[in-house]
Amino acid sequence: MSSRHVSAPVIPPGDKPKGPASYIPSIEKTYGTPIQEWLDLIVEQLDTGKPHMEVVTWLKTEHGLGHGHANALVAYVRAELAKS
Repeated sequence: MSSRHVSAPVIPPGDKPKGPASYIPSIEKTYGTPIQEWLDLIVEQLDTGKPHMEVVTWLKTEHGLGHGHANALVAYVRAELAKS
């Protein structure tokens, strides 16, 4: 398990999220898995040194995510990790 952590964005009611975070509500609804679980899985994959598109492909093949959702999640995690 990774020691790095990325939290799901907090989106105030009435605000429209921008960028990769805009996919988060539909990802939870579509796949029924809390976003935090996806974020934790992605951090673990990135911590093994896998590049962005390899993690996207992994999410698609192993977890059945669509390309846009997988790419948005990986982009969000990478951006958050870059901040720390």
